[in-house]
Amino acid sequence: MALIAEEVFQHILRLWNTNVDGKEKITFALTSIKGFGRRFAFIVCKKADIDMNKRAGELKPDELERLMAVVANPRQFKVPHWFLNRQNDYKDGRFSHLISNNLDMKLRDDLERLKKIRNHRGLRHYWGLRVRGQHTKTTGRRGKTVGVSKKR
Repeated sequence: MALIAEEVFQHILRLWNTNVDGKEKITFALTSIKGFGRRFAFIVCKKADIDMNKRAGELKPDELERLMAVVANPRQFKVPHWFLNRQNDYKDGRFSHLISNNLDMKLRDDLERLKKIRNHRGLRHYWGLRVRGQHTKTTGRRGKTVGVSKKR
């Protein structure tokens, strides 16, 4: 952080329904938003022409607008499709990057669809079991432990 603080420094920014710490560097401050990783935050800042060494609270309103524009449609700014978290969407086949509430909503809708069509994955979610093929005989047990009685 600079020794002389700017007069328009914001200690907390409100971006995509999330409070972002203004004292952190912009690439790491963005990772507090759900749907943003370090790599995606880095490429978004690069495409929006924002200095990586700037603190999040030092950003000007026009820089924030550029940042939001890149996140809203990253394919326009030549972000590769494999970088996005929603590839080949089930309903419309589009490639997009979802952030915060939209991401939660889409994941919930996907799980509801899997449960509705009674898919194997959907049923495992419904039953509260492991979904990705893990062994469940000994690990992942819930409830009280049952002791072994000694033979007399």
